[in-house]
Amino acid sequence: MSCDLILALDVPTREQAAPILRQLRGNLRWVKIGLQMFTAYGPDYVKAIADDGFNIFLDLKLHDIPNTVAKAIESLAPLPIGMLTLHTGGGREMMVAAKQAQQATKPDLQLLGVTVLTSLDMIGLREVGVTDTPDIQVARLAHLAIDSGLSGLVCSPLEVKALRTNLQVPHSVKLITPGIRPANDPTSDDQKRVMSPAEAAEAGASFIVVGRPILKAKDPAAAARAILAELKV
Repeated sequence: MSCDLILALDVPTREQAAPILRQLRGNLRWVKIGLQMFTAYGPDYVKAIADDGFNIFLDLKLHDIPNTVAKAIESLAPLPIGMLTLHTGGGREMMVAAKQAQQATKPDLQLLGVTVLTSLDMIGLREVGVTDTPDIQVARLAHLAIDSGLSGLVCSPLEVKALRTNLQVPHSVKLITPGIRPANDPTSDDQKRVMSPAEAAEAGASFIVVGRPILKAKDPAAAARAILAELKV
């Protein structure tokens, strides 16, 4: 199974993003726009990046009552986005309403369910009332998301193999994994459950999401090419 690279465009301003994107054009296909950039610059910025030739993964992690999430998806339908996230913790009714809105307004859009954030470990889960381990909680939410009709999941790379083998999540369901650090990257940050690109691909990830190792590199294009090469090993 092939695995592709998504750049997490987690920078403060579009001016800071512009030279990075110029260097990366032609080196990778997908760019993830999260809350920071979408809140700052809105739909027009999504269109501008798509016009530069990138596929857009809009990472808004929608989580609200079913009708509100469905209406939000209808509002986003005119945008040139290929992937959109929502929190599986919103429950079955919310995810089904989201799927119905997506099918009615943007059939090619992939709805991705966020299971357990990579910033959460066992201690963090207990603090919000979840007594199970992260892998058990991921499995529970993954089942619910797939049963609700979502086409993909966002999870830690450490859960990918279990989802593909133990839970038999088919390859038609995309697994998108943040928490990726190249094998030689010393970065230490707020993500606790991490893995190298090659390890994530071998486990069965469909896409890996990488931010700081590319954004902070002296040569972002070279960093992206190195990660893509690692995925092909």
